Amino acid sequence: MAIEFDERAELNAKLKVVGVGGAGGNAINTMVQAGLAGVDFISINTDGQSLEQNKAQTRIQIGKELTQGLGAGANPEIGRKAVDEDREEVKRSIAGADMVFVTAGMGGGTGTGAAPVVAEIAKEMGALTVGIVSKPFNFEGIKRLQRAEAGIQEMRRQVDTLIVIPNQRLFAVVDKSTPLLDAFKVADEVLLHATKGISDLITVPGLINLDFADVRTIMSEMGDALMGTGHASGESKAVQAAQQAISSPLLEGVSIRGARGVLVNITGGTDMSL
Repeated sequence: MAIEFDERAELNAKLKVVGVGGAGGNAINTMVQAGLAGVDFISINTDGQSLEQNKAQTRIQIGKELTQGLGAGANPEIGRKAVDEDREEVKRSIAGADMVFVTAGMGGGTGTGAAPVVAEIAKEMGALTVGIVSKPFNFEGIKRLQRAEAGIQEMRRQVDTLIVIPNQRLFAVVDKSTPLLDAFKVADEVLLHATKGISDLITVPGLINLDFADVRTIMSEMGDALMGTGHASGESKAVQAAQQAISSPLLEGVSIRGARGVLVNITGGTDMSL
């Protein structure tokens, strides 16, 4: 009697990171430059000029007829209509993914309007869908903050799990005199660490392995999630790193009491002990 094996079962889970809009595209560039491995990168934007500079393997310009390649003008409705114009191309780019990260900055036009639609498409196609989005700095103005809140609410309706990075809290870890460009780079790095912290659990072999099914169990239909990271060296490095992670400024004022699941990723040298 012949026994047939499903070769697909032997393959690793397929992960895709989709950056939507300007901030999402910047986050993709940061991830590519950092060498984030085991994922496919897709950049989606209305701004053709910005898209040309992106490092993603797949780049999709949405709403070419609607916007003439000039962006969404901070209008989320334009972002929504633009992605609807190219919905089939977005679907083709996401096809085959087991897990999709949708990253964007909330408050502008393309990210705020199009990212929830991209998440909706990914979820409809059966992928575990994780949104990782940033809220604007206070200096970006009240209107941008209000648009961001509306975009976050819409993202929350479309994803399995949503991680919101409040950029304003980054001032707890960088000096307020930090140049503007450097502040946005720090925000991009936080989006990188949030994505890497989850993707590494699946793509990087460990002493105690989690597989994609474990991650799906924790993150499927879980709603809001929080993240914290810590790095340390020398004596008591494990304790110091753990304390940093749970006291991260990104968790400020938010309790993890009552959390329904926790994912922990610990990385260390060969001298790491119990």
